[in-house]
Amino acid sequence: MSAIRLLVLGAVRRHGRAHGYQVRNDLEFWGAHEWSNAKPGSIYHALKQMAKQDLLHAYEIAPSTAGGPPRTEYEVTEKGEAEYFALLREALTTYDQKMDVLSAGIGFIVDLPRAEVVELLRQRVRALDEWRSAVTEYYTPEGGPEQLGHIGEIMHFWIHSADAGKEWTLGLIERIEAGAYSFEGEGGEPFRGVLAEGEENPYSTGGPDPEFE
Repeated sequence: MSAIRLLVLGAVRRHGRAHGYQVRNDLEFWGAHEWSNAKPGSIYHALKQMAKQDLLHAYEIAPSTAGGPPRTEYEVTEKGEAEYFALLREALTTYDQKMDVLSAGIGFIVDLPRAEVVELLRQRVRALDEWRSAVTEYYTPEGGPEQLGHIGEIMHFWIHSADAGKEWTLGLIERIEAGAYSFEGEGGEPFRGVLAEGEENPYSTGGPDPEFE
C-alpha cells in the first residue's frame, strides 16, 4: 500500500474540492514531505491517476481575470470515498505497514467513529502479537541475538519493533478511550489542519506549481 493515495484522497476530502497546489500545501503543512513520498511530482501524478480511475472527479476551472492557465479542481467521488476508508482502515490495522502509511492513517483517524478506531487499533495489537509469536518460533529473545550469529540481530530488531509498536498502539488506545480528540459523529469539530485558500504555509518548501509549468 502506498501512503500517497491515502494522503491525497484525505487532503482533497477535507477541502470538499481542492486544486493540486492546495493539496501540496496541506501535505507540506503536515510535514508529509519529510516522512513520506508526498513530493510535488508524486502528488500531481496521484491526482491525475486517481481521476482516471474515477476516485476523483476533475473540474477545469476558468483562469482568473489576471490571466494564466486554468486550474483543475478535484473532488472525491463515491468510489473514491470507499477507497479512502478502505485504505484508512488498512493503514490502522496492518502490523507491517511502512512508517509513512501508518503515519497517514493516524493523521486521518478522526474521520472514523471513536469505537471503530479503538477496534482497528486492537486488531493491530493482535497482529503484532501474532507476528512476534511467529518470530520467536525461530528465535528466543532471552538468548540474545548471538545465538543465531549476526543474522540474529535481524530477529532481535523485529522483536524490538513488535514490542515498541504494541506499546505505542496501546498508549494511543488508552488516550482515545479516555476521551482524547473529537471523532466522527460526536458533534464536535474534529481538527482538520487544512490551510484556507491563500493562507501562508510556514512549512512550504517553495518551488513552482507543476500544474502551471
